[in-house]
Amino acid sequence: SIKCAKANRLFYFAIPPSVYADVAAAIRKTGVATDGWTRMIIEKPFGHDLESAEVLSKKLASLFTEDYIFRIDHYLGKEMVQNMLVLRFGNVFFEPLWNNKYIDCVYISFKEPFGTEGRGGYFDSSGIIRDVMQNHLLQALSIFAMEPPTSIEDGASVRNEKVKLLNSIQPIKLEDVVVGQYVSSKDGKKPGYKDDETLKNKDSITPTFCSMILKICNGRWDGVPFIMRAGKALNQRKAEIRVQFRKVPGAMTMFNSYLPRNELVIRLQPNESVFMRTNVKAPGLMTHPTQNELDLTYKNRYGDVDNPGAYSRLLLEVMRGNQGPFVRKDELRRAWEIFTPLLNELEEKKVKPVPYEYGGRGPKEADELAIKAGYDENTLNLRLKAGPRDNRKGGQYTAQEFDVYVEKSSK
Repeated sequence: SIKCAKANRLFYFAIPPSVYADVAAAIRKTGVATDGWTRMIIEKPFGHDLESAEVLSKKLASLFTEDYIFRIDHYLGKEMVQNMLVLRFGNVFFEPLWNNKYIDCVYISFKEPFGTEGRGGYFDSSGIIRDVMQNHLLQALSIFAMEPPTSIEDGASVRNEKVKLLNSIQPIKLEDVVVGQYVSSKDGKKPGYKDDETLKNKDSITPTFCSMILKICNGRWDGVPFIMRAGKALNQRKAEIRVQFRKVPGAMTMFNSYLPRNELVIRLQPNESVFMRTNVKAPGLMTHPTQNELDLTYKNRYGDVDNPGAYSRLLLEVMRGNQGPFVRKDELRRAWEIFTPLLNELEEKKVKPVPYEYGGRGPKEADELAIKAGYDENTLNLRLKAGPRDNRKGGQYTAQEFDVYVEKSSK
């Protein structure tokens, strides 16, 4: 037989949360390595609300210290989420702009082009806020908005700054929230949420869409609305962070026309990319400003370079013992402190979600909320008129974008 000098043990909890504590107790009793490390990867959901998350954390803490526990959120392993640390802190021209003096609002969105697809029974107990916003999107927000860590290689330093940022988020007001639930598509080919055969409660008011305004009260972000939006059964698959900058002072006088806002867009998925929407002179004899992109799309720039998936990257970090891209206990607690009061209010007041068609953009009330919060309406209208960016081939204008350019230039 082969004798190993050291035996490490890694346990992956791809099991119902109701048995996390029992399995951890069994590992504590018989599964801990005597010579080597023992680590446990715990999948979400980490509780259903603040109270249940605290109960679970206390049970695990009675068995293991934090250095054994790796709470995995695969968004923290995404290429573009990890790239935010380098993009922001590794470029001298971004940090002076990364504040309320230059940024008007930050738009964090998650869109799926499919519904529950036979998972209605499971989804109805969670909803879009618990499923996506309290974890994935909040993690992306905290990486985007946190203060500089001592070192990006120091996991404790990164997580400390994330917790500081989360502690600055103010209570979410119901007036700053729009919830929706999809109904069948206009042509009737795609079913509504309540048509899902696995959904037992046909009177369900569980949101499949939510848009909300988060406010961060600190010196860097005070006054900048963070618009967080997520939904199922929408018109495309997309997750991105869109940073809208303040308007150019005196632009109307200088150019005698409206200038769309500059935007920095970090596309998390699919087609990972970073692009800056900038105003430039349109080709031709006349000096007409138009908007185009400074574009770093990964597949165009790096071609077939192997880019590991989020889970592959995170599994490697577990084996390295790096807890930086994992959720710490105090981080988890604060995330639930932010969202549990809103969830309770929605449930206690039985807030009915706004219906929206399968395959659309979601409720129009969500766009109205974004405009009310500060997202520039004219820029939004130009984006909607131009159509989805993913329709573009080789960096060229889509037909819709060119029509917008011609229409604007002819005025």
